[in-house]
Amino acid sequence: MFSEVRNERETPQMNPTFTQDEILRYSRQLIMPQVGLEGQKKLKASSVLIIGAGGLGSPVALYLAAAGIGRIGLVDDDAVEISNLQRQVLHDTVHEGQPKVVCGRERLLAINPTIEVDAILDNFNSRSAQSIAEGYDILVDCSDNFSTRYLVNDLCVLTKRPDVYGAVYRFEGHVSVFDARYGACYRCAFPSAPPVELSPGCDETGVFGVLPGVIGTIQAAEVIKLVLNIGQPLYGKLLVYDALSVSFQTIKISKQKSCKVCREYSQTNNLEFFDKFCPDEMLSLAAEESISAAVLKERLSGANPPLLVDVRNQVELQLSSIPGAYHIPLEKLSDGLKEIDKNKEIVFFCRNGKRSARAVMRLKDRGFTNVKNLAGGINAWVSEFDPQQFRY
Repeated sequence: MFSEVRNERETPQMNPTFTQDEILRYSRQLIMPQVGLEGQKKLKASSVLIIGAGGLGSPVALYLAAAGIGRIGLVDDDAVEISNLQRQVLHDTVHEGQPKVVCGRERLLAINPTIEVDAILDNFNSRSAQSIAEGYDILVDCSDNFSTRYLVNDLCVLTKRPDVYGAVYRFEGHVSVFDARYGACYRCAFPSAPPVELSPGCDETGVFGVLPGVIGTIQAAEVIKLVLNIGQPLYGKLLVYDALSVSFQTIKISKQKSCKVCREYSQTNNLEFFDKFCPDEMLSLAAEESISAAVLKERLSGANPPLLVDVRNQVELQLSSIPGAYHIPLEKLSDGLKEIDKNKEIVFFCRNGKRSARAVMRLKDRGFTNVKNLAGGINAWVSEFDPQQFRY
C-alpha cells in the first residue's frame, strides 16, 4: 500500500547545483543510499511552510534548515517572551521582544546560509492562509490551537498538499501526516474540537520543555521522508508519545465517509467551509463580566466585598496569591461551588485571566448572575499591588 502511495507522490522539479561547501555540509546524509545526490537535489528544490515559530516550530525549522530544504517559510505574528525560552529553542534572550519570525530567520540562516528563509509576520487565518501558503510544497502544523489546526487541514485538503501535524500537552505529544489523497484528514480523526472552556493552552496547563523537541523532530523527519519519497509516512496513523513512561503508541485513523471536508475535497475550490466547520476559540466576555485589579482592590476593602476564587492549580500557589481568596481548581469548580448563593458576587482569577474566563462562562450557563473575571489575572494584581510576589 505505502509503496504505491509513495510512487504517486509529487516530487519537486530538480535542477539545483551544489558548491563544494554544500557537498561537505550534507556529506553525512548524501552517502546514505536513500538520499544520495539526487535526494539532496530534491531537498534543495523543495519548499516547506512552518505554521508557528514556537515550541514545535523551533526543532522543525532547525532540522529542516540543517537538512538543506531549499525554501522555508516561517509564519507567526508573535514576539519572543522570556517564558518561551524554556522550550522554544529557535530563540534566545538577546531577541526578547522581537518578532519570532525575524529572529528565527536570522538563526536559520546562521545554521545554513545556502537556503532561503521567508519571515512572514502575519496571522494565519481564513483570509490570509491561501496567499501565505502559496508556492510551498508541504505545510507543517506547529500551531497551538484548534482553530489553526482545522484551518491548516482544510487548506491542505483544498490544495492537495500534506499536512504534517504535531501537538503537545504537558507530557504527551501527537504526530501524524494528514493527506486526503492517501488517507484520513485531521477532521477524520477529530471531527470537532472540545468546547473552548475545556481546551486550555500550554500557557495555562504547562508543557514539559523537551517534549516539543521530541515531537518537532519527528515532524521534521516526516517532512524529509515526504520530500525524498522514502519510508512509510504516518498516513492513517497517529503517533502518541508519553514522556513520563517513555512509550510510543500508534493509533490507526481511517478516512471517514462522513467527514465534512475531505469527502468532497475534489469539488472544493475555496475556504468558505472553514468558517462553518471551525470552532471559535475566542472567549468573549461582556464588559460588565470583567473587573480590573484596581477596582477589585477597592471593592475588597469595601463594606460588601465579593467572593474571590482562585481557579489555578495547587503548585501555582507557591508563586503568588491574593489574601482572602478561596482556592478551587478549575477542574473541581462544579463541586466546590455547590453551596454558594447564585446571586452572590464572585470574582474568579487565574494566572492571566483565561481559565477564570472559562469559570465565568461555566457559571453563567448554570444560572449564576453576578460573576466576574479578574482582567489580566493575578499577574496584573502582582504588577500593580504586590511586586514582591512572582509573575509567571
